[in-house]
Amino acid sequence: MRPHIRLLPIVIALAYLGYQYMSSQKFTNPETGKTARLGMSAQQETTLGLQSYQQVLQESQTIDSGPEYDQVVRVAKRLESVTGEAAKNFDWQVSVVQSDEQNAFCLPGGKIVVYTGILPITQTEAGLATVLGHEMAHATSHHGAQRVYKENMMNTLLMGASGALGDMDPAQRQTVMGLLGAGAKYGKLLPFSRENETEADEIGVLFMARAGFDPHESISFWLRMERVGGGQPPEFMSTHPAHGTRIERLKALLPRAVEEYQKTGAR
Repeated sequence: MRPHIRLLPIVIALAYLGYQYMSSQKFTNPETGKTARLGMSAQQETTLGLQSYQQVLQESQTIDSGPEYDQVVRVAKRLESVTGEAAKNFDWQVSVVQSDEQNAFCLPGGKIVVYTGILPITQTEAGLATVLGHEMAHATSHHGAQRVYKENMMNTLLMGASGALGDMDPAQRQTVMGLLGAGAKYGKLLPFSRENETEADEIGVLFMARAGFDPHESISFWLRMERVGGGQPPEFMSTHPAHGTRIERLKALLPRAVEEYQKTGAR
């Protein structure tokens, strides 16, 4: 006997999906021309970014002087000056955290954190500009709010499916929902995350070129990351492209980035 499929949860889920779509903000990225839906307002993003930034600083050992700090601030300020329309309302702040962690990030609203552990890999100011340009592009592209929108839509669909299968045998229902969840993760959410990473690479290398940093150095940085990064999971299971994929895409972007770099008169 076939399990009964409840229609009402599906109808409710579809109606709520429509509401989520209509109530979301549409964003057109000035760098790429691509449009996306955002799961929160710019003000909500900025507030959450500031809260997260303050929490990181409270829990970390920061440094506010010395050559490492000076380099980070110097590179960040050059990049800030070329972020354009997308960052016109940002209140940029930069902090350097004393840590072996090989990481950096830029929170919504322009709050930048760099861990000193990434500096031996960036090596040069252009290498650091590769990292910061990428992270700043995540913020100017509102990738966090885009992800919230996608996750909200996916959760609504899964809740509707769960309600629709309410009369199914519990073990069978759990199996089906597990498959649907895996399909959502590997078929939609992870590819979307990798698309965001690729877009941040594209915009980031343009930022660094416009700020007078040689975009060829972005390739050198990712080659160093490939050497020190160890094994990566298969690309389809990761939120990030494989290093090799990233390098090849950056190589394809170089002609445009070099053109932007040459406009600055840098040598």
